[in-house]
Amino acid sequence: MEDALKIQIDVLPQTPGVYQYYDKTDTIIYVGKAKNLRKRVRSYFNKTHDYGKTRILVSKIKRIEHIVVDTETDALLLENNLIKKYKPRYNVLLKDDKSYPWICIKKERFPRVFVTRRIVKDGSSYFGPYTSMKTVHTLMDLIRGLYPLRSCTYDLSPEKINNSKYKLCLEYHIGNCKGACEAKETAEDYTLYIQQIRKILNGNFGAALKTFRKQMQELAAALEFEEAQRIKEKIEILENYQAKSTIISPKISNVDVFSIVSDMDFGFVNFMQINFGAIVRSHTIELKKKLGETDKALLEMAVLEIRQRFEAKSKEILVPFALELPEEIRCIVPQLGDKKRIVELSERNAKFFRLDRYKQIKLTDPERHSQRILQQLQKDLRLSQLPTHIECFDNSNIQGTHPVAACVVFRDAKPYKKDYRHYNIKTVVGPDDFASMEEVVYRRYKRLLDEEKSLPQLIVIDGGKGQLSSALKSLDRLELRSKIAIIGIAKRLEEIYFPGDSIPIYLDKKSESLKTIQHLRNEAHRFGISFHRNKRSKAAVGTQLERIEGIGKATANQLLQAFKSVKRIKEASKNALTEVVGPSKAAKVYFYYHPDNKERGSDAKN
Repeated sequence: MEDALKIQIDVLPQTPGVYQYYDKTDTIIYVGKAKNLRKRVRSYFNKTHDYGKTRILVSKIKRIEHIVVDTETDALLLENNLIKKYKPRYNVLLKDDKSYPWICIKKERFPRVFVTRRIVKDGSSYFGPYTSMKTVHTLMDLIRGLYPLRSCTYDLSPEKINNSKYKLCLEYHIGNCKGACEAKETAEDYTLYIQQIRKILNGNFGAALKTFRKQMQELAAALEFEEAQRIKEKIEILENYQAKSTIISPKISNVDVFSIVSDMDFGFVNFMQINFGAIVRSHTIELKKKLGETDKALLEMAVLEIRQRFEAKSKEILVPFALELPEEIRCIVPQLGDKKRIVELSERNAKFFRLDRYKQIKLTDPERHSQRILQQLQKDLRLSQLPTHIECFDNSNIQGTHPVAACVVFRDAKPYKKDYRHYNIKTVVGPDDFASMEEVVYRRYKRLLDEEKSLPQLIVIDGGKGQLSSALKSLDRLELRSKIAIIGIAKRLEEIYFPGDSIPIYLDKKSESLKTIQHLRNEAHRFGISFHRNKRSKAAVGTQLERIEGIGKATANQLLQAFKSVKRIKEASKNALTEVVGPSKAAKVYFYYHPDNKERGSDAKN
């Protein structure tokens, strides 16, 4: 597999969506759907295919594009639309839109509700499309069980009903219809049913549930428990049913959708083309900023460029904010409903594209990746300098024992482990994190000044206002406060504290700036904990050796330095021990671990 393809696969999102394979002529040769895009696409390249055409397809793939959607069902519908539009060579041509069933509420007096595969633009309402007839049948059975709707095709105009044009049929006599054809039901009552059915088909069961609960209570109060139980079963069905399974509302037709996400250097604009209620095209472009252009300026330029490139003729476009475009283009900024949802889906695709680009840059151009992160960090923290050198401090102690601290160093947004430092707390008695932080920060930068080494542009303190204030005292003593930026990060809500400001700031939880600060904090914590654990372990080992009569702390340290572990001390010969601590103490240690040898020596003397 080519390196370029491998990078494209490695950065695919693990979400539902549709993938498109392009050959060397930049022609789509295959479109597929996936529940997990990265896993599905990777499978094409990770196994040997038995089918010859699949092997040929894989050999021809030169580029991969993808579109993310909300669910696997949406991916199926989108795959169908794209295959019909592009007719890729290696795809089986799927059925057209007529293959998908819709539920129609007919625009007529006493509207019928029925299943259809054909959309007629006569003002009727259509819900769907549904990918499973089982879903449609379940939903229709639910509606018919809840509401007495007519199934005949009669023209129930007031004149014909008044003239007794029709007679009651079997549906009336078995209770499925209330007999609107003979004026036994008013249009107003029937309309109430239709209003509730519309809400159910849109996934809003509130009105229907409220009505049925009221009916159940009235029936129970009248001691009609069988009818009340029947209503209760309807309520349970409504509460457990999830109605909607669609990608776009059929009411949204011939619309272009644009959205943008950006960083300091680039803007990423996604374009979606909607025809007859379905996505037929999605494309994202990358725009490099030259003079710090705003999102509005970038999107206005991109809309004209993309519409020209794809010959898009829609008079209506959906955008996230108002734009100044030629008068023939009508801009709509949706606030609610399906149109708003489509703009959000477009934004998701733009964000995924940006994330993919970031991951590719990280693999192919690490320096540019690091520079971009540092620029964003400088902007978010309002720093006067680019923080190419960052240091983070963390304290570690358990119940006040063996207090230690750690300092980790990041250069160009990456750990620089060569400069990591451990500290034993020397001047503080007991578990005092504030005083420990003050001591460690002072010792660190006093030494850097004495050795004339470079200072960091940013210091990160693991802790809130208290630890930050302690660190500031040390910087004041060294007259460094104006030379180094310093912040504190509190663990509870990941809030960022600045010197002299009691109100913290909260960075976006998904921002790379916060992730970089969290990486620093977590690395300092890991490094400090490992040192603390080793110190406690060595202390425990030293205490074990000191249990030997005549062996003190100094001798225990001598032995540990020479043999590195208690196990090796146990296994050492008497002569080896003698070379380290002399014959008298060596004998005490040796016979402590080998009492049998001492007894045999005593027997020999006797």
